[in-house]
Amino acid sequence: MGAAVKDQNKHGNLGITPVSVIIPCYRCADTIRRAVDSVLAQTLPAYEIILVDDCSNDGKTLDVLEQLRRRYPDENIRVLGLEKNSGPGSARNAGWDAATQPYLAFLDADDSWHPEKLEIQYQWMAAHPDVVLTGHPSVILADGMTLPKLPDDVVAKRVRINGLLISNLFPTRSVMLKREVSYRFIPGKRYAEDYLLWLTIVLSGRAAWVLEIPMAYSFKEAFGDGGLTGNLWKSEQGELDTYKRLFLARKISFFALILCSSFSLLKYVRRWGIAKARALSGNLF
Repeated sequence: MGAAVKDQNKHGNLGITPVSVIIPCYRCADTIRRAVDSVLAQTLPAYEIILVDDCSNDGKTLDVLEQLRRRYPDENIRVLGLEKNSGPGSARNAGWDAATQPYLAFLDADDSWHPEKLEIQYQWMAAHPDVVLTGHPSVILADGMTLPKLPDDVVAKRVRINGLLISNLFPTRSVMLKREVSYRFIPGKRYAEDYLLWLTIVLSGRAAWVLEIPMAYSFKEAFGDGGLTGNLWKSEQGELDTYKRLFLARKISFFALILCSSFSLLKYVRRWGIAKARALSGNLF
């Protein structure tokens, strides 16, 4: 897939995608190189990479970000430093405000992309200008694993609000959206802030689609394995808060609030059980 594009790019004849890649960074000195390297390895590169340090104050992260900027002087890597730690949503907002390109792509500092992600996703969005938000599946990789082979054809499905209310179909590491979108991540909201933004966009009537190609990778379990999502109950509270905010903004009905909250709590109980079983298994073996 994209062989002609790759050949042109190797010889410097193609140019770049009009995409600003935004990576929020918080005490991520040990993982950010892998994330940045996966962006630099794109077959169709981004115009700029914006690294936003969310006031790590660990004596390492900001230094590593500056090292990466100096290490790749020919790449348009920008480093922003926030004076107050406010969570990944606020860091992404800062990158969003600083971005210069019509498309944004989000990546977390401990995740990575397939080399063809930007090529496939940007070209699909460019061919469908009415779509403002796309995402795709993400899979878990162990360090050193071979990247999965991508399918030859792009299968895309429009996201309907009922399905999105039941489950967040857009891992943040998979999202590309148009910079023109007027909504933002809620400042200071640390859990399910991405889910709230995707729901707000779709509830406003804007078109969102999922490309059924796994082009993003995480290196830990989706829940119960460190990071913000490692705290299951706080993550659940964040999701419940998302539904509450939508109800108070009159975006969803009271019935939808109760239904979605109830289903969310059922998912929480299931995740709690899985996390406990995983911990027990780890202790036994």
